[in-house]
Amino acid sequence: MVRVTDARYVRDYVVWLRFADGTEGEVDLLDELHSEVFRPLRDQKLFRAVSVHPEWHTIVWPNGADLAPEFLYAAVTVRLTRRSSRPRPRSPSGRSRARAGRGG
Repeated sequence: MVRVTDARYVRDYVVWLRFADGTEGEVDLLDELHSEVFRPLRDQKLFRAVSVHPEWHTIVWPNGADLAPEFLYAAVTVRLTRRSSRPRPRSPSGRSRARAGRGG
């Protein structure tokens, strides 16, 4: 069972989440704020009021909106996978930036 254990507002429509298995990361929810229950969350004051429901183990807002923890977990893990699979940036010399300046 997927459980959100911690959530924090980051910026704009981005929240940071931690799950019971230790996975953590940010998710941008702007594209999810289009249905009737989510539209009020475009008000950033309301969006910032995100919290973790103690029984549902997912994020909720005071207007009754909530998102399935499975959806959130998938969004975080996809974002983490994309970040880790990006090629390393190259310096102008063609070397990986991670190695540039290390005498190699």
